[in-house]
Amino acid sequence: MDKKNARIRIDKLKREISHHRYLYHVLDKQEISDAALDSLKHELDELEKKYPELVAPDSPTQRVGGQPLDEFTKFSHTVPMMSLNDAFSNDELNDWETRLKKLIPSNIKLDYYAELKMDGLATTLIYKKGILWQGATRGDGKVGEEVTNNLKTIEAIPLRLQIEDLSTSMQLKANKEIEVRGEVFMMKKIFDNLNKQQVKDKLPVFANPRNAAAGSVRQLDSKITASRNLSFMAYDLVTDLGQKTHQESHEIMKKIGFRAGEHNKKCQGIEEVEKYHASIGKIREKLPYWSDGIVVTVNDRSVFQRLGVVGKAPRGSLAYKYPAEQATTIVEDIQVQVGRTGALTPVAHLKPVQVAGSTVARATLHNLDEINRLDLRIGDTVIVQKAGDIIPDVVKVLPKLRTGQEKKFTMPAKCPVCGSRVVKKADEVAHYCANKNCFAQQHEGLRHFISKKAFDIDGLGPKILEHLFKADLVKNPADLFDLKESDLEPLERFAEKSADNLVEAIQSAKQVTLARFIYALGIRHVGEETAIDLAARFGNLDNIMKASLKKLEGMHDVGSVVAKSIYEYFQDKQNNNLLKKLLSKGIKIKTEQVAFKKTSLTDKKVIVTGSLESMSREEAKEKIRQAGGKWVSSVSANTDYVVVGEEPGSKFNKAKKLGVKITSENEFLNLLK
Repeated sequence: MDKKNARIRIDKLKREISHHRYLYHVLDKQEISDAALDSLKHELDELEKKYPELVAPDSPTQRVGGQPLDEFTKFSHTVPMMSLNDAFSNDELNDWETRLKKLIPSNIKLDYYAELKMDGLATTLIYKKGILWQGATRGDGKVGEEVTNNLKTIEAIPLRLQIEDLSTSMQLKANKEIEVRGEVFMMKKIFDNLNKQQVKDKLPVFANPRNAAAGSVRQLDSKITASRNLSFMAYDLVTDLGQKTHQESHEIMKKIGFRAGEHNKKCQGIEEVEKYHASIGKIREKLPYWSDGIVVTVNDRSVFQRLGVVGKAPRGSLAYKYPAEQATTIVEDIQVQVGRTGALTPVAHLKPVQVAGSTVARATLHNLDEINRLDLRIGDTVIVQKAGDIIPDVVKVLPKLRTGQEKKFTMPAKCPVCGSRVVKKADEVAHYCANKNCFAQQHEGLRHFISKKAFDIDGLGPKILEHLFKADLVKNPADLFDLKESDLEPLERFAEKSADNLVEAIQSAKQVTLARFIYALGIRHVGEETAIDLAARFGNLDNIMKASLKKLEGMHDVGSVVAKSIYEYFQDKQNNNLLKKLLSKGIKIKTEQVAFKKTSLTDKKVIVTGSLESMSREEAKEKIRQAGGKWVSSVSANTDYVVVGEEPGSKFNKAKKLGVKITSENEFLNLLK
């Protein structure tokens, strides 16, 4: 076959293969066998090998290709990929509609478009002239990672759009650029087979399909992604092609080649949304994929846009989730973990059970008082609960199922890690290891030192820290700053480049604010807010170290227990040696004084509940501090202001009961002036 005829044949093969992809992944139909489709793909591959100059980006042969990447590049979203606010009951759903109606003219009647909330990884796809050009993950909503090659491996994602099926006016716009967003997910059957293979290969199994999908998309080698057989469901057409409703967006996405939800429904009112949620709840377990709720969106796009955004979520959309799942299982053992302060935390080791789509094998029991409150014994049958990524809880014991073989738990007299004695102070519920040099305390202290609110060293996470600790390279925080590339390269998972990057990141972290430095030390009872207060009150580390107990107790909102803990920390010889070591490594503590302006919030205790439209929670925190106010986290009779944003929590109700001053966002902004 000559080149001219090969070009014609290649074009026909591409169209035929694309047609069968659309039938299978969008319409759930199959006109030819898998073997016949494979034969067409093989013929296309052979022709392209013979005439490589005829290979185009939209060819099915280009779904897997190229060398593995060294790293992903950052991708800035021109339109932010926002998260959704949650509802868990019909009452919360109705409250949402009530809030929406207050924001629009009374003559506008709301209708909704409801669809399944897929349990996967949110991604965005950009097409130019109808051909897939870029694909990226959500990331933090503003910046994600470009994963184009990996997304190309997913058969459910079209490489070329069927723009010719649109109206003429829409075709003109779509031919320039079009952006579609959706969820990459894994079918239950694929997930089960993948985990079976992981077991055969003696590799860790995946906790749930969402984790498996996310991990597969973030592979640097696209061939690994291709082997995972991922799927894709489109949920939003970002580009304005003239569509008037969210429902029309879905219809357009189906026309141009996407699977866009087979259970979707237009709902005339909130009652229909309730019925839809209930009907999906009945069939949810039978679906071939995981879904943790539905997404409800105001159908009219102009009304949706008019409603705007609150925080990081659009007002016009809501995730109506199903209640946290519960399951019963048996407590096989109770063991204790030792934290950075030496506190012993009992942990229930459970007979593994599926809860909320993942396997639960452990649950925290907090302290001995909690165990006594539950009347929990080793061997008991218990109810465990898990919602999303929250740590599982034991919510109830079923004593009627006891056999008489159950055993009561007692806190060990010696630390399970170092063997030192365990002590309990009369005024506290926790038990503590008395040995300050306990291995577990050192390890947890290091984890705290590198945490986000402390030194926040890029690329140094808990797993790498574990490697360094086991290799005897790091015993205390000061050791981190002595690490060299030659120390790291022999370790598992470290190549020359990653060793260079980590050492560079550690050295870059030497510039740190006083508040972060104080927080990183892990002083008992000193959290982020107290660390900021200490930095603002004393100005530099030397002043804090020399502060008398009386001076510390005189600080606003620092009680005698916290003051004593701070004072004793800096009187301890071992702690002072650590501080000297840290400073000798070249750590520069930024001690610039914050000039607080006098405002109506000066010396006032302020709480923010709900989402603010004009700023994030962290920005609100900083503005309160700059105004001389005190950010607090719990409502009491001593609270001066409770600032209420969209969808406030229980703090709002508590403030009303206590008669605390409740302030709107606009009033709050005036108080800051």
